[in-house]
Amino acid sequence: MKGLGIIGKKLGMTAIFTEDGRRIPVTIVKAGPCVVIQVKRVETDGYNAIQLGFEEIPERKLNKPMRGHQAKAGKGFYRILKEFRVDNVDDYKPGDEIDLSIFSLGERIKVTGTSKGRGFAGVMKRWGFGGSPDSHGHEKVHRKPGSIGQCADPSRVFKGKKMPGRMGTDQVTVKNVEIVDIWKDENILLLKGQVPGWRNGTVFLRKQQ
Repeated sequence: MKGLGIIGKKLGMTAIFTEDGRRIPVTIVKAGPCVVIQVKRVETDGYNAIQLGFEEIPERKLNKPMRGHQAKAGKGFYRILKEFRVDNVDDYKPGDEIDLSIFSLGERIKVTGTSKGRGFAGVMKRWGFGGSPDSHGHEKVHRKPGSIGQCADPSRVFKGKKMPGRMGTDQVTVKNVEIVDIWKDENILLLKGQVPGWRNGTVFLRKQQ
């Protein structure tokens, strides 16, 4: 089904061992259950999608418009809302629950998260520059970016030049992430390798089209 997914929280990383002794690094994600807050249709909204809610919170922590919006589903109030495009919205209605049953063991999915913020970083950390030689004649320039300018023509720095600046806190999507194990009773997914984000950060898991 097109883009159907679930909202989760990255709990951290560990490793598991297979029966033949192989060590597999995994990311632990608590995913769902999520409640359908709103169903969007082509006729009224221009596209088919379902809006899911995750991480229940007290009503007092939402403003009045958001309380009214979520109250229509009649299943509580949620901190995080996210839309997922689907082919057929007739299968869903507000108040329905989406859980880990949409995924299967060994399936490969897409995981989207926000990368860790690294603050202001230089070109060596941010872009992997090699730096200047450490030999005679290079004083206090070892981690500098070097020349960035042009000649009289065009006499400007080209847009997109790799420079020092803010690093991280970008939306990152990783494809073909394998589901190693599913603990359905605890709403836990074990995903092979690493996924974007920090501990307790929000991630979105979607079926690959």
